[in-house]
Amino acid sequence: GLLSILRKLKSAPDQEVRILLLGLDNAGKTTLLKQLASEDISHITPTQGFNIKSVQSQGFKLNVWDIGGQRKIRPYWRNYFENTDILIYVIDSADRKRFEETGQELAELLEEEKLSCVPVLIFANKQDLLTAAPASEIAEGLNLHTIRDRVWQIQSCSALTGEGVQDGMNWVCKNVNAKKK
Repeated sequence: GLLSILRKLKSAPDQEVRILLLGLDNAGKTTLLKQLASEDISHITPTQGFNIKSVQSQGFKLNVWDIGGQRKIRPYWRNYFENTDILIYVIDSADRKRFEETGQELAELLEEEKLSCVPVLIFANKQDLLTAAPASEIAEGLNLHTIRDRVWQIQSCSALTGEGVQDGMNWVCKNVNAKKK
């Protein structure tokens, strides 16, 4: 699981990685965070402020900041941009009515100066639902192919079942030092 990923990063002892976990409300950010920390995911309520989890392993520390996604909280996202190493943006793949809204929020994040060149992983979450759009359709709808100033990846996943989460985190670990200067 996560520990084996962290072991691979041992080459940089005590390196702290600051990961920002963003996305609209109900996208599955907290479920994803709890899945990473191997915690119970049966009772999750909307995040009013933020959750932070640090996983320490093999002299390596992964700090994941999960910030609430309700519209009234989003203006505060920018308070957390400083020193972000990786941005993980979570999308509810089954909530097609909100694709435009989530696309706008992502586009605004990619314009932020403090997040410039920060590698971005987009988790196309809730792939366990029959109504989920495939990652390729979401990538096209959000025009991800136009992103040129950073490395990026879209990963199908289900935070509920854990499917695809590991693949996404492997990508994160490979690209943690890919921040284009």
